[in-house]
Amino acid sequence: MLKSLMLGGLLSTMLLFSSSSNAQTDFKLPDLGSSALEVLPIDKEKALGKVMMMQIRGASPLVQDPVLDEYIASLGNKLVANANDVRFPFSFFLINNQAINAFAFYGGHVGIHTGLIAQSDNESQLASVIGHEIAHVTQRHLARRLQYQKDNSALTIAGIVTGILATIIAPDAGMAILSASSTQSTLGQLSHSRKAEQEADRFGMQTLYNAGFDPTQAGEFLTKLSNQVRYQTKPPAFLLTHPLPDTRVSDVRLRAQQYEQRQIQPSHQFNLAKSRVIARYQLESKDAQAFFENELRKSRALNNAHLQYGLAISLLDQKQLDKAEKILSPLLDSEPNNLFYLDVLTDILISQGKASEAVTLLAKQNSLRPNNQILALNYANAAIQAKEYDIAEQTLRVFLLDDPEHLLAKELLAEVYKSNKNQSAYFEAKADVLAEYGAFLKAADEIQRALNHVNDNETVKKTRLKALLKQYRQMQKEVAKL
Repeated sequence: MLKSLMLGGLLSTMLLFSSSSNAQTDFKLPDLGSSALEVLPIDKEKALGKVMMMQIRGASPLVQDPVLDEYIASLGNKLVANANDVRFPFSFFLINNQAINAFAFYGGHVGIHTGLIAQSDNESQLASVIGHEIAHVTQRHLARRLQYQKDNSALTIAGIVTGILATIIAPDAGMAILSASSTQSTLGQLSHSRKAEQEADRFGMQTLYNAGFDPTQAGEFLTKLSNQVRYQTKPPAFLLTHPLPDTRVSDVRLRAQQYEQRQIQPSHQFNLAKSRVIARYQLESKDAQAFFENELRKSRALNNAHLQYGLAISLLDQKQLDKAEKILSPLLDSEPNNLFYLDVLTDILISQGKASEAVTLLAKQNSLRPNNQILALNYANAAIQAKEYDIAEQTLRVFLLDDPEHLLAKELLAEVYKSNKNQSAYFEAKADVLAEYGAFLKAADEIQRALNHVNDNETVKKTRLKALLKQYRQMQKEVAKL
């Protein structure tokens, strides 16, 4: 029910965005290069990125997994810290999709398909793709494409945004939209895209090396994709938006040879993240169990903890709780502060009806590492299941002070208020969630409902909610100006 409300708001947002964008197509856009800043100023780019992120939340299977979010944000920010021309903070998120794909768009938003993690052989391969996407943003390729298309009487801003969104969800459909919107030949568009790919390869590899990864793995990953093309009638999703001519693989391999060779030890965090993706998002639980049991039989590695971890998740998801706990306990004994393990143990305890034990366990961990999203959100969730709503509310409020746009935290807070029957706070929190999806008119309706549950003598609260109501309505108008 909530999802349908959100989608309704998103559709109205997109219509407003599309109609208002047409007024911008009369401008003569400048040449390529640094002039991209004039095509799309930084503040405008960030605003467009925010609107697109709102729509992605409602139109695609966004992964809300604090453990994977923490891992991918840590990896992404390590790369950003070593990139050139970074003009604003980046954000990284996961899409539940088995296709090998990643994408970047306005405002430093980078999306990664779960299939990319599952199919990467090592962390350097994964980092090479993310670094490539970061380069697309820092080199402002979308702004340049906007200029290029306008010079050829092609896309409106709304058209290119619609195409990018469609490409994220269904890559072949998105490319069709981009092509149908253009009067320029397909060859011309592809040629421009290849130039952008070459530049992203160059800057991305430098970022990869600066961040301490193995640059040769960029070529290994492209070779892997190239080999897949030979045996598939439909190429991997990544190649539909990232052209791969024969020369590109050799160019990337030659460029990697210019860097000093380095031996990279396998990343324990990457291996755990990959196992989690396979167990939760790539395979059905029974199939995942069979996969990890088979891998453990074949494994000769001294450390196969990531395979045991994946097996524990697959058993947990089948409600084989005692078996899952038996596998996980030794792992946690060896690494008592490992957040991957603590998260799964929390789920096991809650499923066993031991939510209070989970609260006790996480209270200490949360005090040692306050506002870590994995600990804070698991702690709050365990407190909700244990009906300790005061603990959950306080934990979430403190966490949201540090990360005020965290969607899962807002959804959990709304659940707290609903559970303890705090009606006005529930409707206000629900409005806050809807606003993250760009459904500002629906959010305004929820604030109106919140006002209906405020007593006449609560003048301060009533004044604040009325101001918030006005703000949401104004935000809808602002979106229409983009």
